[in-house]
Amino acid sequence: MGNNIIKLNKLQKSFGDVEVLKDITMTISEGEVVSVIGSSGSGKSTMLRCINLLEEPTGGDILYHDKSIMDSSFNENEYRAKVGMVFQQFNLFNNLSILENCIVGQVKVLKRNRDEAEKIAREYLSKVGMEGYINAKPSQISGGQKQRVAIARALSMNPEVLLFDEPTSALDPEMVGEVLNVMEDLAKSGITMVVVTHEMDFAKDVSTRVCFMDKGVIAEIGTPKEIFENPKNERTKEFLTRFRNN
Repeated sequence: MGNNIIKLNKLQKSFGDVEVLKDITMTISEGEVVSVIGSSGSGKSTMLRCINLLEEPTGGDILYHDKSIMDSSFNENEYRAKVGMVFQQFNLFNNLSILENCIVGQVKVLKRNRDEAEKIAREYLSKVGMEGYINAKPSQISGGQKQRVAIARALSMNPEVLLFDEPTSALDPEMVGEVLNVMEDLAKSGITMVVVTHEMDFAKDVSTRVCFMDKGVIAEIGTPKEIFENPKNERTKEFLTRFRNN
């Protein structure tokens, strides 16, 4: 694995009196695919939203290439372009065509000229199998297609890391596969990914590491083999047993 890209150092997040993240320490290195698993409410999505500065941490630090992203001199917009996010609910602009959805951020944030942005957008839409829909509006395509467009949009910004927040949980079961296939191809291409997911097969087969969160802490982190075949923590064992029996 390559250099450390993101490092969480004793990260904490509270909402009022509720401590959602307690002392999270973890490093994400270049080329890794880290799957984050755990019950609802264990803090997985909050951790992701803190990494992307959609939530402001209440304590600890997040380092990007050894620089603190909490520092007032840190350029948040540049950082957000480098750390892309794919949401559960797609977050596409409904009034823009599929192609425009993938162009707008490049032009506004990266200041690319329109022709270059369009070329890049088309390339990534083609990569996720959506080139035939560039003139459609989001309302005209299925959930699985929307999520593939959202992935193409994130890739168009040439991010260094892609964060996925339960990217398949809003999809009908038959659409989950098409999105997971795209994500698996991305993982093979070497892009660094952090994926909060309920898809245990993806976590097991595609990840380089699996992080099990429980009640706001990282209860256990290891290779898929360690976590799925030989979990050390009782809570991890319970969680996986419950999952297998579903």
